[in-house]
Amino acid sequence: MKNTLKGFGAALCVALPFLTQAPVQAADQALVQRGAYLAKVGDCVACHTAPKGKPFAGGLPMTTPMGQIYTTNITPDQQTGIGSYTEEDFAKAMREGVAKDGHNLYPAMPYPSYAKVNDDDMKALYAYFMSGVAPVLQANREPDIKWPLNMRWPLKFWNMVFLEKGAYQDKPGKDVAWNRGAYLIQGLGHCGSCHTPRGIAFQEKALDESGSAFLTGGVLDGWFAANLTGEHNVGLGRWNDQDLQAFLKTGANRHASAFGSMTSVINNSTQGMNDTDIAAMSTYLKSLPPAGGSGSPPYTYDPQATKVSLNRPANDAGARVYTAYCMHCHGVDGRGFAPMLAPLAGNPNVLEKDSSSLINVTLNGTEDLVIGGIPAPYPMPKYAPVLNDQQIADVLTFVRAGWNNGGSPVTAGDVAKLRKSTQAAR
Repeated sequence: MKNTLKGFGAALCVALPFLTQAPVQAADQALVQRGAYLAKVGDCVACHTAPKGKPFAGGLPMTTPMGQIYTTNITPDQQTGIGSYTEEDFAKAMREGVAKDGHNLYPAMPYPSYAKVNDDDMKALYAYFMSGVAPVLQANREPDIKWPLNMRWPLKFWNMVFLEKGAYQDKPGKDVAWNRGAYLIQGLGHCGSCHTPRGIAFQEKALDESGSAFLTGGVLDGWFAANLTGEHNVGLGRWNDQDLQAFLKTGANRHASAFGSMTSVINNSTQGMNDTDIAAMSTYLKSLPPAGGSGSPPYTYDPQATKVSLNRPANDAGARVYTAYCMHCHGVDGRGFAPMLAPLAGNPNVLEKDSSSLINVTLNGTEDLVIGGIPAPYPMPKYAPVLNDQQIADVLTFVRAGWNNGGSPVTAGDVAKLRKSTQAAR
């Protein structure tokens, strides 16, 4: 996965309340260009740019368990941005979640991931934001979080418990590609911010592959960010390196298409990364053992029962909706026309126990994937104005059961709840 914490994923450089002033120093152009690339890896622009707003000037609303916050101005403006930040101030905010004036940042800002960024990359990022970004005079907006939840001093204790300080260190016994991929995934890419489940204190349950929950998928702001381990059904177990690299560069492959905040990650970040880094990320992700999932037997395609149902749609309410609204894109066989139109048969997002993403994307559609400046020709449309809660529940129940997907039913109550929450956020 807009108005969400971005991830696969999505989902990056979030909610930096940098409020102070300091002189901008001229930087070496090569260093600035390297910083620009690293900011792209982090997808900083996606979170710190409001719709129709100026780049990095902030103002994007984001929903947290405590209430709504607004991303902040991280341009080098002296009055309202981070123009007064020294390199040390910048690094402290990035790695420790502490602004120049000493106030703690909400952990929607993924500083537990940025703590792993090494000194050279931090220096390049600072050079870019100070010398490669246009200053914008735009005041930051206060969060819509009521007292006492808006108090920031408890975050000091949160950091003591959950923040692991120290830049990433190469793992012995692992090759260059694996370590580079681990550094990107765990650090600036902060994939775990969306794709790792969170605990009661909003902490990621694991920050690297040593924790069994790492990248096993998580619910965030109405979406379920997918499992990125080697799990066969809902993870990447059936994806090869070429599949994964194609997805990171284009947002689609033979298994699935990006939607929600992952669309922003593809549009603003991964498609602009070099092939070596994309391959390294794939190497690391494909090394993760299976974790999460429901424990169901490995998926095998079987179209027969679904085909019979679609031949007589009057017998099934979900089949009737599918025939009228879905079949022309996703096919009688459920295999779509990948990579342009996503398959539903065996799609990890369809097989996932949590149906949040399926409901959300059916209600609200998804933004265009824009690859090389060209929008995808067949984006998922929004059906919230067209179909009622029961119709959406019926068709998603049909899809989750069809083609041997074996998924659990979706209820009208599930749809109504997500319709209410996502419409309120828009």
